[in-house]
Amino acid sequence: MSIDVAASPWVLRWAHLVPAGGTVLDLACGSGRHARLFAARGCAVTACDRDVQALAALSGVPGIETRCADLEDGSPWPFAAGRFTAIVVTNYLYRPLLPQLAAALAPDGILIYETFAAGNERHGKPSNPDFLLRPGELLDVFGSLLHVAAFEQGEVTRPKPASIQRLCAARRAAGEPSFDGGNRFRGLPLEA
Repeated sequence: MSIDVAASPWVLRWAHLVPAGGTVLDLACGSGRHARLFAARGCAVTACDRDVQALAALSGVPGIETRCADLEDGSPWPFAAGRFTAIVVTNYLYRPLLPQLAAALAPDGILIYETFAAGNERHGKPSNPDFLLRPGELLDVFGSLLHVAAFEQGEVTRPKPASIQRLCAARRAAGEPSFDGGNRFRGLPLEA
């Protein structure tokens, strides 16, 4: 099995916001490239995926606890509200979980999200609309729940041509107004 160890440039760009010693959820972690990144930075990481083999590759890595869960089978969300200092999601979309992600963030917790968007069908897979974000969807979903520090959508050429959306946002206190960090929309095409 080939393991992709290169962290997403988007995740690397915002990783400094997650303090050492923080608790991080790497959701749909796959090979665990981001779990390894945050564990190396001194965080306690929960690497969650439904792929037992992928999780086995993380067994024994200091700072990483693995959790095998199929989050799409109708089982209850397995994580307590306010539990994580940061949540990282890349290349995964299951819309019913989106509100759960915001709720699982601790106060001032950071959400770093990057996945495929509409238009990706011309580049290959995923091409099913169930797995492609609609224009502005991450901003629409999380903009009223979190402080948006940055949002991008558009085309990239690396690591392969794709249509994507990216968001970095922080949990805000109840009743605190939403704000936009000035990066609502950036020019296209996007790179790294």
